[in-house]
Amino acid sequence: MKKNKRVLLVIGLLLTNFHLQTIFAQTEVMAWSNITGVRVDGELIDFESSLRVGDFNTYAEPSKKEWQRPLYHREGNTQEVRTNIRKVRFTQKVTDIAKSHTHITIEAQSDTTMSQAAYFCITLTPENYSDAKIRVRNKKITITSANRQIKLDSDKPLKTIVKEEEGNRVIYMVLMPTLQKGTSKKVEIDLYATGTIDHSDANIALNIKEPGNLFVGFGGNFRLQNPKNDPKVIDYCLKNLRVAYGRVEFPWRIWHPEENMDPVEHAQQNGLPVHVEKSMLMAKRLKEIGLPVILSGWFPPFWAIDGKPEDYKQGSGVVAYRLNPQKKEKIYKSIADYLVYLKKNYGVEIAMFSFNESDIGIDVLHTPQQHAEFIKEFGEYLAKLNLPTKMLLGDNSDATTFDFILPAMKDNSTHKYIGAISFHSWRGCDDATLAKWGEAAKQLNVPLIIGEGSTDAAAHRYAEIFNESTFALYEINLYTRICAICQPLSILQWQLTSDYSLLWGDGIYRSQGPLRPTQRFWNMKQLASTPEEALSIPVTSSKKNINAAAFGNVVRGEYAIHLVNNGADCNATITGLPKDIQTATVFITNTKDSMTPSTVTVKDGKVQVHLPAISFITIITEKPIYNY
Repeated sequence: MKKNKRVLLVIGLLLTNFHLQTIFAQTEVMAWSNITGVRVDGELIDFESSLRVGDFNTYAEPSKKEWQRPLYHREGNTQEVRTNIRKVRFTQKVTDIAKSHTHITIEAQSDTTMSQAAYFCITLTPENYSDAKIRVRNKKITITSANRQIKLDSDKPLKTIVKEEEGNRVIYMVLMPTLQKGTSKKVEIDLYATGTIDHSDANIALNIKEPGNLFVGFGGNFRLQNPKNDPKVIDYCLKNLRVAYGRVEFPWRIWHPEENMDPVEHAQQNGLPVHVEKSMLMAKRLKEIGLPVILSGWFPPFWAIDGKPEDYKQGSGVVAYRLNPQKKEKIYKSIADYLVYLKKNYGVEIAMFSFNESDIGIDVLHTPQQHAEFIKEFGEYLAKLNLPTKMLLGDNSDATTFDFILPAMKDNSTHKYIGAISFHSWRGCDDATLAKWGEAAKQLNVPLIIGEGSTDAAAHRYAEIFNESTFALYEINLYTRICAICQPLSILQWQLTSDYSLLWGDGIYRSQGPLRPTQRFWNMKQLASTPEEALSIPVTSSKKNINAAAFGNVVRGEYAIHLVNNGADCNATITGLPKDIQTATVFITNTKDSMTPSTVTVKDGKVQVHLPAISFITIITEKPIYNY
């Protein structure tokens, strides 16, 4: 009996802790320490904090995505980030105390002597703070606008400066006015945030008469890196997700390590190296379940590079190698031999080939013109071998490097070898930039593929962030916007292995407990539930904090409307569906729902649904029933 009571007590404590997190997990903290706002009833009271070191009159280096090497950790309602900026070590703890109330602790320790300072900053954008009044009085700062009210109450007076920067107002709070080696400072700040909570109804309108590009479905990357953890994650994802497209590694350096060897003959006599065989088997497995497969190369063999390995600068395990232009024929033959071997021995014809992120050299570096030449020359080489493999134009590191693909677009002789355009969604995905990629694909009349999908290329360094609802929300927001603006053929998640895993537990990034899906997994499963062979459908939302994308298989009468509610709960009316559709299933994913279904009635092409706060909502229509 005592043992049972102890078990019940532990369960009660766990449930209480979960309940507290559900109520108070309201402050959005990025893994690099920046606070992007406080959620009140789902509404984001927006601002952005940063830690900075330097001279505010000239330049103070900020905490910023991919700039430092932070450590992120959550303990209950407290999110902790440790990071270094210019030899100042910061520890920031952000604790959700109650609705609208957050406690911030900042410790700064200097390992340098500089005639500069360390700051805690708050940036206010014009959208909600153009009319804001900022008052500084002793230990208190108040910010008041028409629909936002923020109060900061520190435990000690802090010198405060307000500056205009790039159209924003930035409040600098001086933590350490002059950096001296070995000195430290600890500041406690209570932050209170309130504002207008928008529960107004949303109107979502579809235009099914103007269908756009084909969306074959959600895809994934399967670059094998962890022999222990990759298999179980891959098995789970392929069993529980509808995966429609795949991308695997071309392990070139292992396939053909020595210039004068024949990799095919070596494989026939000695068998394939283990990693090469596993990579080929991964391609075969994807092909067996009907997926088109992209093959992408990272590390070139040293014989193929221009110069010696020691001539290149190492950086975080990444080296931007230039290929030797005098060895083009050997390089083309080496890659083609792999494609032919894969076809003859594993029955896999690769759909498209690329060097991964060759715009910045991870790990083959091309100039834009070299990229165009490679597409043309290697494409022609494969055509002569009667291989159907096309080239992937771009496969860029992110959306911002769009100009990299322009020489190939302008060179008509490359076009017949281009199978699709690709970029990776790590950075710079504003609406205008995304639209450029969609237009480029339309201009060449080829599909657009997001070769690597997610939001933070450095997140593997602070992997606990993968389990945060804020990370999940940012990711599915990006995918929904990409689907609506770019109309891609597929978004290939990075990855459906244990790297950037959608699963948690069983040792994944040292996590404990059984292997289990995260909120990110349920978001992806919900997106992957889009009907097969669906076309993009134009859709508009009357509320800017609701992102929308829609797809429809007109022939089968199957439609999917994906909505991300970034604010407070509200009701939505969806119009423009075919009038013969009668029912639909609504799926909801958030911190407490994992693709939870419910059924709604559709009448005269209209359906009304409730959108919970900060949630991903998908409406999938049922096939109409005809009585002949």
